[in-house]
Order: sequence, then structure tokens, then C-alpha cells
Amino acid sequence: MSLETVQQIRRFFKILGGFTLLLVGVVMLITPGPGWLVIIGGLAMLAAEFVWARRLLDRLKSQGERLRHSVTSSWTSKA
Repeated sequence: MSLETVQQIRRFFKILGGFTLLLVGVVMLITPGPGWLVIIGGLAMLAAEFVWARRLLDRLKSQGERLRHSVTSSWTSKA
């Protein structure tokens, strides 16, 4: 088996795993479970292969950072 074939197989399973995690994460948004964490994990796997996943992951990170900043600033203003 050539090295290129092994790399293609790894890429296939990385993409399959990423989409599986995305699907499971979406299900966990409705059912009990850490849905957003699983979605972020799936996007992180897909971001190595797809630009759209990298952009979406970067957007989620920036929104999370904004949320964290607004929550921590509201806590410090009450203290």
C-alpha cells in the first residue's frame, strides 16, 4: 500500500469523524449532553481539511470570547 493511499484513508476517517461529531453534537443540543463542546470538537477535526469549518470555528471562538468578557465584566461590576 502506498503512502498516498494511507494518507487518503486517514483523511477520509478524519472527515467522517468530524461530521459524526457534528451530528452527535446537534442531537445533544436537544437531548442531555455537552452538545456545544462536541460540535466544537467536530469543527476542529474538519478545520484541518475545510476552510468553511475553520472560519466557523474561528467565529464560534470569537463569540465565546465576547460572551466570556461580558459575563466576567458583569460579575466584577457587582462586586
